[in-house]
Amino acid sequence: MALGTFDFFSDCLRRCVTFRIILPNDVPGIWTEGNAHFQRPMKTLMLLHGYSGSCSDWINSSQIVDLANKYNLAVICPAGENGFYLDGKETGRKYGTYVGEELLQYARKTFVLSDKAEDTFIGGLSMGGFGAIHTGLQFNRNYSKIFALSSALIVHNVEKMEPGCDDGIANYDYYKLMFGEPSELASSVNNPEELVRRLLKEGGRIPGIYMACGTEDFLLNENHIFRDFLQEQGVELSYHESCGIHDFVFWNQYLEPAVVWMLGCGEN
Repeated sequence: MALGTFDFFSDCLRRCVTFRIILPNDVPGIWTEGNAHFQRPMKTLMLLHGYSGSCSDWINSSQIVDLANKYNLAVICPAGENGFYLDGKETGRKYGTYVGEELLQYARKTFVLSDKAEDTFIGGLSMGGFGAIHTGLQFNRNYSKIFALSSALIVHNVEKMEPGCDDGIANYDYYKLMFGEPSELASSVNNPEELVRRLLKEGGRIPGIYMACGTEDFLLNENHIFRDFLQEQGVELSYHESCGIHDFVFWNQYLEPAVVWMLGCGEN
């Protein structure tokens, strides 16, 4: 297993950026013998961190390195900063296109990864769960499946905000910068529900979605709203919840089941 940290110039963000990558390209034969996942080409997972996190969060706090080795999975961990993985109008703020297109294509070329959507997945937690859903829908030609844990699906909260509001995590000005004018958010491309509606209207492919959220998580209601929306629209969804809060104890419980679901190698 190779674990790397790379810097390259991103045109989307207009600066040098850092990402981490896990490559199970040198796993000893004694570990791969009899493992069907090493009898096929390597798959790719774009894995997104949460608000106030970093590109090292998943590597430091989860079993993703072991899972990459077990399932022959290249894992790309970008630094999304606090950009909600959305494209801003301002120069250097195309976070959505960065993870949805630019970084993925750079990694495919540099590390000789598959260029097929069916071999490429995206996942994340909290802000990164929102980002995985939004990016997977917006760049559906690049990603075939999405997993989202304790997702910050806060669109309906943001659209009600007024100047001067502060929810204890961030203020109105931050949310307006990330999502655009709150009063226009419902019909905006920054709203995952709107992306689903547009894809259904256009006959576009909607990636399968895996969601999980803890029953004590402060984002549970927001996840219920999006779950119900997807079910009403007939979108392929595997939804799970159990006792847990907004932490890696819960996320680690669902990380491997989400990977297994993405790979289609078991029922989860």
